[in-house]
Amino acid sequence: MSQRPKYFKHAKANDSEEDVILDVEESFETEVESDSDAEARKRIIDEIRLTADKLEADKAKIVDLKILSRTLRELRYAFKVFTPYRRNRKITVFGSARTPNDDRNYQMAVEFGRRMAAENWFVVTGAGGGIMEAAHEGAGADMSMGLNIMLPFEQSANPVIVGDPKLVNLKYFFTRKLMFVKEVHAIAIFPGGFGTQDECFETLTLVQTGKRDLMPIVLVADIGDEYWPRWQKYVHEQLLGRGLTSPEDTSLYRVCDNIEDAVEEVMQFYCVYHSMRYVKGDLVLRLHVEPSDEFMEELNEKFHSVCETGKIVKTTADPVEANEKHLIELPRLRLHFNRRDIGHLRQMIDFINEQLGTEDCETLDEQRESAEES
Repeated sequence: MSQRPKYFKHAKANDSEEDVILDVEESFETEVESDSDAEARKRIIDEIRLTADKLEADKAKIVDLKILSRTLRELRYAFKVFTPYRRNRKITVFGSARTPNDDRNYQMAVEFGRRMAAENWFVVTGAGGGIMEAAHEGAGADMSMGLNIMLPFEQSANPVIVGDPKLVNLKYFFTRKLMFVKEVHAIAIFPGGFGTQDECFETLTLVQTGKRDLMPIVLVADIGDEYWPRWQKYVHEQLLGRGLTSPEDTSLYRVCDNIEDAVEEVMQFYCVYHSMRYVKGDLVLRLHVEPSDEFMEELNEKFHSVCETGKIVKTTADPVEANEKHLIELPRLRLHFNRRDIGHLRQMIDFINEQLGTEDCETLDEQRESAEES
């Protein structure tokens, strides 16, 4: 008798909470080497079908089924829209829908959108008015993407993005927020209300807990505007001061009072560092520049505490990364990361960028784009 495929190991009618927790742990790991894209796709779709069958067996409430159905349909369409742009750098811009166009922060958001589009970055917003419209105005329709929330008031798509095929309309905030963070490579946050603060703290939480890869997060407001300085004072006094967060966690964001610094923070982050992923339990950092042996010694001396065991070492692409052919040739660092010290890991990436970024970042970025296109 042939052995039952491994991917059916969770196909039990009476899944326990422990089974679900195992699934969550496995979600941090890469696909097994033997899985081709087609095999992995079939396996996961089979799991979705199995879950649907279990909902029938559970006699799930209609209201719960409606939520699940709508969520799946929303995310399927959103993924379809964003998939062609997965290799393009994108930045999400958060901020108030109520900021008038004569406000200095509105004008800064216009300039920020323009600058990021000039760097060939797509600008993603909630597609509403205020700061969202300003960022799209600066980026222009071709470089704008939108995630509009359907509300009984206030929110209709702004004139820049309305009717654009890169606009997705969503019913649920949680699906919208997933797309805001999952699909981009940086976040810029301008002053806003409860929604903006929610987006700010959730983004920081997702990065801090490792649920989202490290990325630059810039908090932007005009010089003299007290919005972010007072927010930062609260974080230092009430969170850091009470021991509710770690000093390294404040490295996860930057407060900027001008557009030049905000753009520089985003671009500098990707000057040498490219991306990360977990491979067989280890964290792999992909770089644009290969470090010297002397640099590796210094790196281990300064940041050895981020390792659960072992050292930070140079490596090449693992076979499980074969499905990312455009990244195969990039130099890599590999470490058994402790998965706790995210702020310290961010400091390590900053150190790598500062020490190895001897070439002009624009030149490195052009080389990256050329390699990914080929």
